[in-house]
Amino acid sequence: MLAFVRARLDEEEQVARAAGGERWRCPPEAPGEVHDRSGGISFSVRTQGYDRHIALQDPARTLRRIETSRVLLGEYAEVAHLDVDRPEHDFPSGRAVGLGFVVRQMAAEHAGHGDYQARWLPRFAR
Repeated sequence: MLAFVRARLDEEEQVARAAGGERWRCPPEAPGEVHDRSGGISFSVRTQGYDRHIALQDPARTLRRIETSRVLLGEYAEVAHLDVDRPEHDFPSGRAVGLGFVVRQMAAEHAGHGDYQARWLPRFAR
């Protein structure tokens, strides 16, 4: 599961870097336009607020999110062996199950990918 999520992050990083890794913005004086850092118009979408949503998906923000996701994966990698269906009642096991839930959610974002495995579905325990 870790390798799967890391591979999806690597793919997303390549896309963001290919897009320039620069910050996009929506200038208030030009509604519907998304500009790159130099002020050039990256694209224009003038309907239903898509411009603001798209601007929030800028490559720089994507790269920051990928980095924080990799930190979570690193934390989980340390305790993944403790992420079992019936964990012990101690801090390391609780940490493993909690981080495992997060990583399973991250994997589930890509449930349509051919390499996704149903056994990675998030566990819901009482």
